[in-house]
Amino acid sequence: MAKNKTIYICEGCGYESSGWLGKCPSCGTWNSFVETVIQKKSAKSNSRAWLDLDVTSDQEAVVNLATIENADQKRLCSNIEEMDRVLGGGFVRGSLVLLGGDPGIGKSTLLLQTLANLTAQYSTLYVSGEESPTQIKMRADRLQIDTKQIQMLTATDFTSIAQALQKHKPDFAVIDSIQSIYVEEISAAPGSVSQVREATGGLLRLAKALNITIVLVGHVTKEGGIAGPRVLEHMVDAVLYFEGEKSNQYRILRAVKNRFGTTNEVGMFEMTQSGLKSVDNPGTAMLEGRPLNVPGTTITSTLEGTRSILLEIQALLNPTDFAQPIRNTQGIDRLRLNMLLAILHKSCGIATAPYDAYVNVTGGMKIIETSADLAIVAAVVSSMQDKPINSDLIILGELGLTGEVRMVTAIERRILEGLRLGWNKFVVPAACKRSIKNISLPDECEIFYVSLLKEALDLLFS
Repeated sequence: MAKNKTIYICEGCGYESSGWLGKCPSCGTWNSFVETVIQKKSAKSNSRAWLDLDVTSDQEAVVNLATIENADQKRLCSNIEEMDRVLGGGFVRGSLVLLGGDPGIGKSTLLLQTLANLTAQYSTLYVSGEESPTQIKMRADRLQIDTKQIQMLTATDFTSIAQALQKHKPDFAVIDSIQSIYVEEISAAPGSVSQVREATGGLLRLAKALNITIVLVGHVTKEGGIAGPRVLEHMVDAVLYFEGEKSNQYRILRAVKNRFGTTNEVGMFEMTQSGLKSVDNPGTAMLEGRPLNVPGTTITSTLEGTRSILLEIQALLNPTDFAQPIRNTQGIDRLRLNMLLAILHKSCGIATAPYDAYVNVTGGMKIIETSADLAIVAAVVSSMQDKPINSDLIILGELGLTGEVRMVTAIERRILEGLRLGWNKFVVPAACKRSIKNISLPDECEIFYVSLLKEALDLLFS
């Protein structure tokens, strides 16, 4: 009989070490190493014996890529418009999808609604390792979901789940959650690095061999990432994050990885008493109730995947009582704000050192691109001078360190989305003039081109 080996694995990134370390040399996390016992098998033993499945797959066969037919497979459409948009048109058969989010954000609610919609055409299975059937039935009744066709299994051991998937062979299955599943052959607690890695690997082989679409629900850490080894996100085909504040009625579904569609695609939902509902026009929802002709507010357009969303940026500047002013942001990078304030001082001579600066992106959205630079600076100057900006303007532009307004990507898509929602006035970089000439604009549309920050401020506050 082969001897067992003890190693230490980092819970943050999966780095392996022969001894315990206080700090992970790979990801730099402190006190993240956990002891794991590795059971060595003899050379004659089957490495997949614990899976105990009678399935055949031709994945190991060597084929010529040119001989493979590239036929478009029919996707499993959930009839939830925003979810299908994020996935690129629906769930791909045989794919493994990971859905993460904060506790109570609505992950189980979203998947229960998805199951209810899919049962009309496909066979489904709900595997719960955290809730009893009675608790799930109570949620379904509250959401007024028809549960006649939804099959459910309450189990936490991988062998039982694998046997149920092999026996019933559903088209769509939900595992809630992956951190509650354990493999008996591994002497570690459920949710540990080794358990999550082995359980996910087994479910991946099941999804590919049986052509089952499997959705894994994953817990998140306090930093906002999926709990477990980083390799978990590399193994699955798509990684979705369900974001939002519990006090806010809106939720955002974001794809950070998708092998079958566009990454960073987002879908917006509204939490109601009857469950989650798709929001067709996120820009309109985000700007609902915004103040008009008030200093410190501007409107900009940001790209989330293939979608252009209008967002309101608010800035508040107050005289500071400290030697070092406060710089506080919500929805944008604080270091980015410091750089924009330095550009404003250097290129326009407007000093913000005597003021505390607070910048917020309404609706809980996060802006990670640079197309909102000009709108942020305009909101800051508007609050400092107590002068409102025309509420009918959409401001776009990236700022360089020398004060130039640089072009932004997909300017045509942003302008067309603004026109569709009723906006007719745009402040855009002069470098985008050639791209805008390629689209047909209505007569009432006004485009203002700027090339320098000082020129843009003169236009906005003249």
